[in-house]
Amino acid sequence: MGFMQNLDRVFTTLLIVLLGLLHVLYGVNGQPMFPCDTRAIPNARQIYPFCNTGLSIKDRANDLIGRLTLKEKAQLLVDRAGAVPRLGIPSYEWWSEALHGVSNVGPGTHFANPIPAATSFPQVILTAASFDTNLWEAIGKAASTEARAMYNVGLGGLTYWSPNVNIFRDPRWGRGQETPGEDPVLAGKYAASYVRGLQTADGPDPNRLKVAACCKHYTAYDLDNWAGVDRFHFDARVTQQDLHDTYNPPFEACVTQGHVASIMCSYNKVNGVPTCADPVLLNGMVRGKWGLNGYIASDCDSAEVLFNSMHYTSTPERAVADVIGAGLDLNCGKFLGDHTEAAVRDGKLQESAVDRALFNSISVQMRLGLFDGNPTTQPYGNLGPRDVCTPQHHQLALQAAREGIVLLKKPEQSIAIFQHQILGCYWTQRTGNNHHDWQLCRYSVHIHITSTGPQQTHCNSV
Repeated sequence: MGFMQNLDRVFTTLLIVLLGLLHVLYGVNGQPMFPCDTRAIPNARQIYPFCNTGLSIKDRANDLIGRLTLKEKAQLLVDRAGAVPRLGIPSYEWWSEALHGVSNVGPGTHFANPIPAATSFPQVILTAASFDTNLWEAIGKAASTEARAMYNVGLGGLTYWSPNVNIFRDPRWGRGQETPGEDPVLAGKYAASYVRGLQTADGPDPNRLKVAACCKHYTAYDLDNWAGVDRFHFDARVTQQDLHDTYNPPFEACVTQGHVASIMCSYNKVNGVPTCADPVLLNGMVRGKWGLNGYIASDCDSAEVLFNSMHYTSTPERAVADVIGAGLDLNCGKFLGDHTEAAVRDGKLQESAVDRALFNSISVQMRLGLFDGNPTTQPYGNLGPRDVCTPQHHQLALQAAREGIVLLKKPEQSIAIFQHQILGCYWTQRTGNNHHDWQLCRYSVHIHITSTGPQQTHCNSV
């Protein structure tokens, strides 16, 4: 009798694993698959404590981590997190962008039927000029609603690596339009407001997230390539006063006022140490002094850059040990996925450090409800295509443009540039993989200015 019971138990387990594998690979009736989805594994919540929403996030995250092999753990340290079919967990792409609305720049988001586009709000450099904290939060809320709608239909994730709150000190930087500008106080207020708009969920649980924001790129970073120095080799020599008075306040506001779920470390060094391998900046400041409740991500391939471009370490395994030891939890790129196992085997890194990193990222996923099963049965499960590119969101985008526009008034005559020519209709076409490219819902009515004053015209899209 005992033998038959054991055989039945083994058969049931194998069947569950097989069903999980099939549903992870192919979904259910053509619909996207989600972790702990009872359509795939009907009794998932009874079998796996990490699926049990009645347990604490801490207990659920630790249960999942305890079931993973070292190889599986390593593949969860990267932005394209690997699937764990035996546990019914599909792959997940962490990298999505929402600098001024949901974008398809990051690989985690795709525009296709039934959601071919999202609302594009004005660039942050303009919106910040409104000095309107309520507006910034409202834009974040609208973007998170559209993000949830896209997640529900399988076109996006829930982790958005936005906003960019670097201090725009050098106007030659090509991504300055993504930032609130050069004022640390204004940048901090913008950061906290936009993060609250993105993340704040309805309901009584303050730990729940609507989407997870990420403030980037920490820290002293506003250079791509200038005068023979690129961002992969730049060493920002910054006094402690300038670091704490100028460059760090927006990130501190993200954590202490916005309660952001993630901070992204940058490519560059600060005073000789790569930011993603600096325990003072990461464990000491972000997680220790400011109290980050979330994960720390690297800018894409930062860990690889540290080894291959900066030559900061002699081996890739040493680089892995340095960044995880400093406080990095998630690597945008493949580097940690390729070299973490060897770092542990060689004794350069303790597996417990890998577990800590995974806890920080997986707990954020669980706060989002990513391990609660089919999202249609969860809060925001009713959101869909009808909640994207709505008239209300278009009006909010128009309001943001109006509040942020700054015109210089010249007494007695119009500004010289407008005296003899009309400013035509302008829009940004998607010409490359830049963070400001967008798939727009539609082109709006534009204003152009003549020597006799503003006139309205309709622009045809191209």
